[in-house]
Amino acid sequence: MTQHKPIRTGASLLERAAEIYDFSSGQRVAPVAEQPLVVERAREPVVLREPEPEPVQVAPRAEPQPIAKAPEPVRPRTTSARTVSIDRDKLREGGFILPDAPVSGLAEELRLIKRQLLAGVSGKTGISEEKRRRILICSAQADEGKTFCALNLALSLASERDLEVLLVDGDFAKPEALALLGVESGPGLVDALADPRADAESMIIRTDLGGLSLLPAGRKANNVPELLASERTAQVLAALTDANPRRIVLFDSPPALMASPASVLAGHVGQALVVVRADQTVESDLKETISLLSACSEVALVLNGAGFAASGRRFGGYYGNES
Repeated sequence: MTQHKPIRTGASLLERAAEIYDFSSGQRVAPVAEQPLVVERAREPVVLREPEPEPVQVAPRAEPQPIAKAPEPVRPRTTSARTVSIDRDKLREGGFILPDAPVSGLAEELRLIKRQLLAGVSGKTGISEEKRRRILICSAQADEGKTFCALNLALSLASERDLEVLLVDGDFAKPEALALLGVESGPGLVDALADPRADAESMIIRTDLGGLSLLPAGRKANNVPELLASERTAQVLAALTDANPRRIVLFDSPPALMASPASVLAGHVGQALVVVRADQTVESDLKETISLLSACSEVALVLNGAGFAASGRRFGGYYGNES
């Protein structure tokens, strides 16, 4: 017999029937087991849009820096485009030797002197090779013929097939070497020493004598001895010497007892040639001059203006020319 709940008395027929038969069972929803409450983030609706342009990348603005002074432009090493012709008439009037002229007594005397100088250039001594290729022509006092000898030696050296001679007018107070050759002066050694940017090689004047070049003294300055004593002088002279391994640099300097540049230049050369004027240069001046040139280890003397040779020799006569 089916088990059922005891019928409640006092209730209506429908209430008692409802307790026995579950008339709303088909409408009830089964209880759902309790689940932990999970809150999901609502998804944003997808909206179709046209692609936006990519943002322009802007570099961060740099902090302003102090404006530095632009460096001075470095002047390149160049060779001078200036080439001049030597005035042959001026040479003849001044008693200088002439290129391609018949051999004279003076030309032969100069050949002897230059051979001694070239022997010193090639000699194996304790002096550097580049320094041996620099020669100073000097005198004790004015009017003893040092510029005359310097120019003639430059002309004689220029005739050598394997050499180039650069004559530097180093008589800064009274430069006259270029004028005696009929050549107009211009920027020169003093300008190169005073300006670290200057290129002395570009100031060189070429001549129509293939082996001869000239470097003017340059502008007038009151501090020439100080410029010569600076490190800049060593740099400029090294550049002039290194520019051509066949180059001989010949300095016509001021008289040693009248201006100090001669004694300073002596420290930059391998040989010094002191011109002694016959019947004019006194012994005491000569000794003092040699002492002032002591920075140069090779000092030689040349006698100028001598009218008598004890040996009786007369150069030039052998070639049919009178000395």
